[in-house]
Amino acid sequence: MPATQIASLLSHPAAPGTLPCKIEVATEMHADGGLSLRYRVTCPPAKLRLPEAQPPGPADGLWQHTCCEAFVAEDGESYREFNFSPSGQWAAYRFTGYRERDAAFVADAAPQISLTPLADGFVLQAMLPAALLPAGQALQLGLTAVIEADDGSKHYWALAHCAAQPDFHVRQSFALTLKRNTP
Repeated sequence: MPATQIASLLSHPAAPGTLPCKIEVATEMHADGGLSLRYRVTCPPAKLRLPEAQPPGPADGLWQHTCCEAFVAEDGESYREFNFSPSGQWAAYRFTGYRERDAAFVADAAPQISLTPLADGFVLQAMLPAALLPAGQALQLGLTAVIEADDGSKHYWALAHCAAQPDFHVRQSFALTLKRNTP
């Protein structure tokens, strides 16, 4: 049985005003090498702006609205970025170094995303197949979220903020290490 770890995200101190939210992410590595993420966003729905439902599939610019994200790396400079929108859309990117996007990368699998609206927020679940993840035995994760408030302001949440301004690509903020299950 895979072990589940739960981590709390922190709001970046440079965020405009305060947004009364709490974000927890449950992570679980699976025997097949896949990764499940469960984002539990507790926030008054009247204070939260969610994108409208769209047909599931890849899309760019999802981080410009409420979006849950995961940055996944192994040893070395390269890493992957995944965006999961409450709209049902997703994005997968590969970077060869800090913000050096590999334009030739094409995801050869799709994450599975589901959204459950709640009276006090929502739960977004994402399953990343092993084919989307780096191949290492230990993965370093940066778990993040962009929350768009009802007034259009953006609030940036992460396991750790290692820059004066929100920057989820800073490798020091990949603060959770998960080991792949070995048979």
